Amino acid sequence: MNTLYVIKIGGNIIDDETRLSSFLRSFASIEGKKILVHGGGKLAAKLAAALGIEQQMVDGRRVTDTETLRMVTMVYAGDINKNIVAQLQANGCNAIGLSGADGNLIRAHKRIHPTIDYGFVGDIDSVNAGLLHNLLDNNLTVVAAPITHDGKGRLLNTNADTIAQEMAKALSNLYQVQLIYSFEKNGVLLDVNDEHSVIPEINAAYYQELKRKQLIFAGMLPKLDNAFAALQNGVNKVIIGKAEQLDQLIAGKAGTTIKYE
Repeated sequence: MNTLYVIKIGGNIIDDETRLSSFLRSFASIEGKKILVHGGGKLAAKLAAALGIEQQMVDGRRVTDTETLRMVTMVYAGDINKNIVAQLQANGCNAIGLSGADGNLIRAHKRIHPTIDYGFVGDIDSVNAGLLHNLLDNNLTVVAAPITHDGKGRLLNTNADTIAQEMAKALSNLYQVQLIYSFEKNGVLLDVNDEHSVIPEINAAYYQELKRKQLIFAGMLPKLDNAFAALQNGVNKVIIGKAEQLDQLIAGKAGTTIKYE
């Protein structure tokens, strides 16, 4: 099987033009088949403020009403996605930017919660692995925006970490998939205030111990939950680390490697 890299780039890097350009040069230089999943950064929040669209957060999660959905679709699937594609083309990487609605790439449903209405936030039902395989087979690099659809004409705002995980899982029977979460930190930190406290390797038992002792920053927990879900479903390797160290992450010389056993 060929190796496939599914790489998610965090929002804080997207907000920094210089860091994003550096990351995309490194990403473009990766040999072989690759998919890039991107988040939204702070541009949507800035645009919401400029347009007077009130943003509601519940337990740290954004509630996506009709106006917010329109705005994030423009920002995520439009401005950010196409700028990333253009930069990859400039670096000799033939990329195609897609939302979940394009080619029926990602089907989702509106999140169901017993007490909270998150609005038009989507939880994933399926990934069109055949489409991705055809595009990759034609030497195209897919750049996926965090917008999905429900098959009934409704777009949905969907977590980019989860999209990366679901894509990696869907393609794990066709490729040896390496899932990489790249963001502004050096990896999973034992002390969130110490950039040098990177945990080089975490398995399932150690993860449970770290959670029990509350030693992991709460914002990292969803990434780690996604990582273990991917490993349970056929993904070969998951790495979490700094975007600027992408080459080293791939070589296993930086970041945190997640192992199931």
